Amino acid sequence: MKFDTIAVQGFHNPSQNRNSISVPIYQNTAYNFDDVQYAADLFDLKVAGDIYTRISNPTTQVLEERLAALEGGVGSLCVSSGQSASMISVLNIAKAGDEIVASQNIYGGTINLLGVTLEKLGIKVNFIAGNNSDDFEKAINEKTVCIFSESLANPQISVADIEKLAEIAHKHNLPLIIDNTVATPYLLNPIEFGADIVTHSTTKYIASHGDAMGGVIIDSGNFDWTCSDKFKCLTEKDPSYHGLSYTETFGKMAYIAKARALLLRDIGCCISPFNSYLTILGLETLSLRMERHSSSALKVAKFLQNHPSVKSVCYPKLEGDKYYDLAQKYLPKGASSLLNFTIDGDRKTATKFIENVKLLIHATNIGDTRTIVTYPALTTHRQLTSKQLEECGISESLIRLSIGLEDVDDIIEDIAQALDKAIFHT
Repeated sequence: MKFDTIAVQGFHNPSQNRNSISVPIYQNTAYNFDDVQYAADLFDLKVAGDIYTRISNPTTQVLEERLAALEGGVGSLCVSSGQSASMISVLNIAKAGDEIVASQNIYGGTINLLGVTLEKLGIKVNFIAGNNSDDFEKAINEKTVCIFSESLANPQISVADIEKLAEIAHKHNLPLIIDNTVATPYLLNPIEFGADIVTHSTTKYIASHGDAMGGVIIDSGNFDWTCSDKFKCLTEKDPSYHGLSYTETFGKMAYIAKARALLLRDIGCCISPFNSYLTILGLETLSLRMERHSSSALKVAKFLQNHPSVKSVCYPKLEGDKYYDLAQKYLPKGASSLLNFTIDGDRKTATKFIENVKLLIHATNIGDTRTIVTYPALTTHRQLTSKQLEECGISESLIRLSIGLEDVDDIIEDIAQALDKAIFHT
């Protein structure tokens, strides 16, 4: 099946679900075991099946199978949020004393997760400012266990050179983890360019309506975890499962099997069945929405580019943008809904702009059906130091837009009137 067919009907058989054409919501916590031996085999990971909704659920399974197929992976794990996905993707292979190399051009919450919370657990993060692949390689040492980046950075809207990052990672026997939230699997498949693990905040474009929290980790199945002693957690015997080795037992699915059987089991950040259901509904229209998001965002970016009160605009599909060539390579179908622009002014001017929008919604979400405006320096990246903000390219006059599905002329008209009030009536 091709992309849209998988998104709409993949991995659901109505005849096996009381002829329901929609994926049912299995709003339960526990499951009946056929017999005692079957229960024991489930807990020993000898057979497939459901034990407890913290670990797996039939509604969630359909979502996991569809997302794995759309990204070209061998399996996936849905969790409670995008932050949970980022956390588990790293903790699944990193321990105290290990290090990771990560782009500085990522969501502010992820910078805090990696640089503050994980460092408290003894995992050091070496952040790289900019997208120079040589800088990533220079930061790798004998303690490094992975490289982490976003395909389309939030809010800088920079495009990662995934192919080069993958070459560097694999040269050093390391996996490459790519957060593909902003691009979505419709616009970009990082696995095709060498990424080993892909994550998403499904809260955003995949669910789309701003009403369902969730995240997902997708395993390409391509990385050889036996290539280095750094990944003994996957190759050696796990005492919590009576000496089971994930690579020996699950082969190409070793990484995702461990993430579910160990980390989701113990940390418990599972997605609710109802949120899985809502996310499935959103996924069905992903391709249609991403085409509209991308075309409208480009029109808004061109409008802002020609506005006298705007100093700069970042959108990789604009000719002349420094990421234009990479966008042509990695994002031929469009560059999603996210863009940022810098007002010709200061914090007062930026504040005035946001306070005068009428149609645009002032919030911190992205990928919503509605157009959302955000002031990163005071919200999503509020916890960063002045130096970190500077390295991320976030100034006091930078505004982030997530272009929704409203009529693009209405969006532009609202931006224009708010700019007029911010500049001429401050």
